[in-house]
Amino acid sequence: MLIRPEEPRDYQSIHQLTIRAFAPMSFSDGTEAPLIDLLRESGDLTISLVAEVRGKLAGHVAFSPVAIDGKHDGWFGLGPISVEPERQRQGIGRALVKAGLKLLEEDGARGCVLTGNPAIYSRFGFKSDGQLTYGQIDPREVQWIVFNGDPPIGILDFAPAFGAQHS
Repeated sequence: MLIRPEEPRDYQSIHQLTIRAFAPMSFSDGTEAPLIDLLRESGDLTISLVAEVRGKLAGHVAFSPVAIDGKHDGWFGLGPISVEPERQRQGIGRALVKAGLKLLEEDGARGCVLTGNPAIYSRFGFKSDGQLTYGQIDPREVQWIVFNGDPPIGILDFAPAFGAQHS
C-alpha cells in the first residue's frame, strides 16, 4: 500500500470513492463527497491523503482547520475518511489516519478533533471529556487528540464548507 498526497488527477476518483464508501452508511446524508470538493475549492483541505493498493485508489482521508470558541488556533478536524467497501477492515483507514496525524503533528498543529465512534477512534489516542461540544452531537462522540498544549474546551466549529453543504 502506498499513501501519498492527493494530486489533481485523483479528484474525480476521490469523489466517486467517497460516494461508494458512504452509500451503505445509515448515518450518511450523501454530502461527504461534495464536502471534500468544497474544502478543496475554499482552500481548507489542509491535508488530503490517498491510499493506493496495486496502483488503484483504495482510500482517502481529509483534514481541515477548525475553530474552538471562534478561534482558529492550530486545531484541525479529521474527516471525511473513505475506504473502498470491499477493502474495509484491512487497515487502509487506520494507515491513512496515522499518516495524517503524523503530518499534522510534524507541522506543529496543536491537535486534531473529530466526531465519531469512540470505540474506533480511541485506538488512535482520541479522547472525550465532554468539554468540547459540537451542536447536538453526543459529547462522547466529539473527540480530540493533543499534540502540544492543553485539551480543547469550548464549542467546536468545522471549516465553513461543512455548513455550506447543508445550505
